[in-house]
Amino acid sequence: MIPYGRQSISEEDIKAVVNILRSDYLTQGTEVPKFEQAVCAHTGSSYAVATNSGTSSLHLACLSLGLGPGDILWTSPITFVATANCAIYCGASIDFVDIDPHTFNMSIAALEAKLKLAEKTGTLPKVVIPVHLCGLSCDMKSIASLSRQYGFRIIEDACHAIGGRYKNKSIGSCLYSDITVFSFHPVKIITTAEGGMAVTNDKNLADKMALLRSHGITKDSDKMMQSMDGPWYYQQIELGYNYRMADIQAALGISQLNKLDDFVRRRQQIALRYNQLLINLPVQAQFHPDMCYSGMHLYVIRIQTQRIKKTHRQVFEEMRAAEIGVNLHYIPIHTQPYYRAMGFKGGDFPEAERYYTEAITLPLYPNLKQEQVDSVVEALKCALR
Repeated sequence: MIPYGRQSISEEDIKAVVNILRSDYLTQGTEVPKFEQAVCAHTGSSYAVATNSGTSSLHLACLSLGLGPGDILWTSPITFVATANCAIYCGASIDFVDIDPHTFNMSIAALEAKLKLAEKTGTLPKVVIPVHLCGLSCDMKSIASLSRQYGFRIIEDACHAIGGRYKNKSIGSCLYSDITVFSFHPVKIITTAEGGMAVTNDKNLADKMALLRSHGITKDSDKMMQSMDGPWYYQQIELGYNYRMADIQAALGISQLNKLDDFVRRRQQIALRYNQLLINLPVQAQFHPDMCYSGMHLYVIRIQTQRIKKTHRQVFEEMRAAEIGVNLHYIPIHTQPYYRAMGFKGGDFPEAERYYTEAITLPLYPNLKQEQVDSVVEALKCALR
């Protein structure tokens, strides 16, 4: 079966990991700071905090912005549940903003309309998390303009998007946000096996995330609340978490980061091939505005079921039967049982729900061969007949 995504591991990657296995430090050595510095250099951000997952980075980002009980976080319903769950971890409330039917990202029109209503009802969000679905940046300049008007903070969920650009700036520059979060899961653009990172231009936010990443413990005497007992001394000054990244993971990340531009170029080439082959089929690909250069983590199409005599599920199942490992990103979060128990229901976000009835993710990863791309499209043609 051709999977929808997979990691691309080279001999250089393996050597980098083996070197750490043979070193004195498997964790809490020098590799994590090196990886953080390398990501800052790539994105143009000032500070980075590496973690054991993208989910952990989202949680720390919310905590650093002071999100807590009585606050509200808004995000897209078309994302992995972690983007919404991070609000619940902080004791805050969650709500969603419907998507644009063409970019599949958060709709600016829907966001503005919801903010106007929320201002009247006293329910404005403290934090908004735009999600760069498939690696395509949201319209961050417009969102930043709304944030200044309505007073919310911004965390970019760029878990799909490292290597992409918005208005000729690297995603992660934080030019239009407080914090940007990346994921390094194996199917993502680069991998550390499991891992994540939050980048920011605000030293206070970076320091807060770094403290909470490691149990809320500091060895910095300037931050301690009482005098040191000796050189061994540390103090827990906050309730933190064990969200650290290991040096083994960071070494892999550094090696992978060296190939990031090549990975994204190859993903773009595969996407262009799909675009050419699908042009006359009853499908809709994600629209990419000129101001965006996608990291192309995923290639999602929407089946125009009104033009064929099969259901979305039939097309999906026939692709799987043809050994094409298609997937669906994502089930709208508000339709999940956990969120329905909060009062969300079908019909709340109609564009997201319509997307769900049509979306299929086709295989896309750097080592995917052209003949495999052609095989995917031939299988799709058969499934659509």
